Amino acid sequence: MALPFLPGNSFNKNLGKTKYHLSHHFDTKNDVTMMVGEERPGIGGELLRGQKVKPRSSVFPRGNGSNLPAWVAFDRQVMCFDAFFQEAVHEKREEQFRVRNCKIYFYLEDDSIQVIEPRTKNSQIPQGTLIRRHRVPKPPPNDDEFYTIEDFNVGKEISLYSKVFKITNCDEFTRNFLRKLGVKVNVPDENPADPYTKYRKSMDESMQALRPYEKHDTLKQFLDHDRQVLRFFCYWDDTDSMFGDPREMVLHYFLADDTIEIREVISPNSGRDAAPMFLKRGKLPKNIESLRQPGEITDRTVLNVFGPTGHGGRYILDSLKTGAVRTDFYKDSDLTLGSVLNVWGRKYIICDLDDFTKEYYRTKYGIEDFNTVSYKKGGYGGVERQWPPYNGWGSEEDSLCSCMGLLPKPPKRDFIKFMEKDRRGLDSNVLRFLARMDTSKPIDQDRRFIISYFLSDDTILVFEPPVRNSGIIGGKFLERTRVKKPEQPLYSTQMSEYYLSSDLFVGARVIFNSHVFLLIDADEYAFRYMESCPHEFPKANIESIINRLRGSVGKNKDEVKSFFMRNDPEGSGVLGYDQFVSLLKQVDSSLTDQEIMTLARFYSERPSEDAIDSRKLFAIIQEQLRKRNYEGFSKLIEDCQQHDQGKQGFLDPETVRTVLHAHHVPLPDDLLRAGIAMTPANERGEVQYSALINQMNWRDAPVPPMQYQPIVDDSQWQGTNQSNKISVSRICYNVLLEDFFGKSS
Repeated sequence: MALPFLPGNSFNKNLGKTKYHLSHHFDTKNDVTMMVGEERPGIGGELLRGQKVKPRSSVFPRGNGSNLPAWVAFDRQVMCFDAFFQEAVHEKREEQFRVRNCKIYFYLEDDSIQVIEPRTKNSQIPQGTLIRRHRVPKPPPNDDEFYTIEDFNVGKEISLYSKVFKITNCDEFTRNFLRKLGVKVNVPDENPADPYTKYRKSMDESMQALRPYEKHDTLKQFLDHDRQVLRFFCYWDDTDSMFGDPREMVLHYFLADDTIEIREVISPNSGRDAAPMFLKRGKLPKNIESLRQPGEITDRTVLNVFGPTGHGGRYILDSLKTGAVRTDFYKDSDLTLGSVLNVWGRKYIICDLDDFTKEYYRTKYGIEDFNTVSYKKGGYGGVERQWPPYNGWGSEEDSLCSCMGLLPKPPKRDFIKFMEKDRRGLDSNVLRFLARMDTSKPIDQDRRFIISYFLSDDTILVFEPPVRNSGIIGGKFLERTRVKKPEQPLYSTQMSEYYLSSDLFVGARVIFNSHVFLLIDADEYAFRYMESCPHEFPKANIESIINRLRGSVGKNKDEVKSFFMRNDPEGSGVLGYDQFVSLLKQVDSSLTDQEIMTLARFYSERPSEDAIDSRKLFAIIQEQLRKRNYEGFSKLIEDCQQHDQGKQGFLDPETVRTVLHAHHVPLPDDLLRAGIAMTPANERGEVQYSALINQMNWRDAPVPPMQYQPIVDDSQWQGTNQSNKISVSRICYNVLLEDFFGKSS
């Protein structure tokens, strides 16, 4: 029952009160009067109605220790909590939500919070520091307060920037600290399992090999013999090579991993540079082998395969490893006094050991005899100097030039051949052949390649035209380079032989870097070039081919003539190309395709080529000059008259061409040569320059413009089209028989 509000029944709250000050609630900011003390108490420090105390930081009970501030007393003291939060995953079948485990660190010195998520392999989500270290405000409506130590305990849920973290456990330091503060720490709980992590774990376990690879544990050898090195004093007799001399070496054998390094002992004033290492540390093979193909060296060997190849197939492993490729490396048992080591083609003789090495061999192998090998000899007589073998670095010519003097010079290039055989106008000096792979693989039998031989530097370029929907990416198959002929020693004192232009002809079988190609066709330029140079290409020498066929036929004139007549019942004296090829194969089966094509081209019925129309040619010249607005024809005639000392009106064609070039006549060189060739000339081959210049004058003697077909560039040639081979469709065998046996036949 409440007391009535009467005198004597009420309590005076001001009894014993000594503070009556007023808090500063109002102030002026930017000339505006406003309330600034919402959090301040009322008269005398008493709280207003509905007002609560908002602690600025964590409050710790005072003990018997020193009164140091928190940032000194709790320096480097951090409370660690295990927590997790759940994240929704949308539009994914394998998971609908994701459980992300994290660590919450609460720094006692300044009440700052840091949230870190441990990184998971192949998670594809941003992990690491989720919330950097700072004071985190509470969620609304208490967003003006910050989290303190009273808000943390095992089993609680805290909201950090709209993410709800469930605290499941803490470390031992945190548990003891909370107990000292008088907080009852709840029982720790386990983090829930992530469904997608379980799914990935089961998938990874299903992909684990039932028979893993054999492991070779080398840790024990490393721990037992770390920093233990055997030292051998070796000798290398290099007197057989040019400028060679005996050389002393020190071989170090590392027992930790069975590797070897070699250092050279360079005496003072020897004239050699002090190289830090002669042979880099690594395992030293006993025999030099060629580079293995990918997949040839493997840790396991398949004995047999059942079922389909790939998924669903079964195989049996060869436990004895009968087909495994093994490489023998030098071990410590191979390094004895007097033994000869093969160090990448160099013979090293072990002559002496150091004391540690002797003790090692005495303890492990029981060797007591350590007689040194004397290797220092007196003067030796002169020997015939030979070039050293190719060492594999750079080109063979470059390596040979480095052996000819102290200052190596680059190999000289055949500049004259380059200038003569380089591209000039439409003369490309490139022989192109169509080739196919000579292989039994069905996928490679239909592939076609363009082999280009550059006469300027004897290089070869192999290009594969892209074929749509073939499954093979076209492009450069072999970069432009010189190609060695097969079956040649890799390291030899003799220069290697390279493919030359005479080795390429239709029907030839060539091997480029272990790829076998069969040449089946060539372009028109290659045929014409080979036929024009029969001394360089014996397969295109028509005289040698006829002499060879004449020797094969012998004196059987009537039989050969009747043989051709039976295939020509009409008696026209002409055969088709296919019939001609089959008949020549029956006469001499050793004829190559190049020789047969040369005969067919030489004795074929070719339509007479149209002569160059001079009117059309000069119409083209005038059109070119009209486009450039060239009008210096009078100066051209005056300059030609100055060169014409006899005043006869004729000049040498090269002189006329030089005069036209001197006046910068805007005409291509091939067009200018054709115009000079069409100009009237005298008996000595001199041209009438006035007639040439008058025909070029588009002002005084214009020619009606004519349409002309430009020259088609065949840079994208991909083989001769059989439907267009009309030049070698019919062969006159009568002319061939006359060359064989004379006109009397």
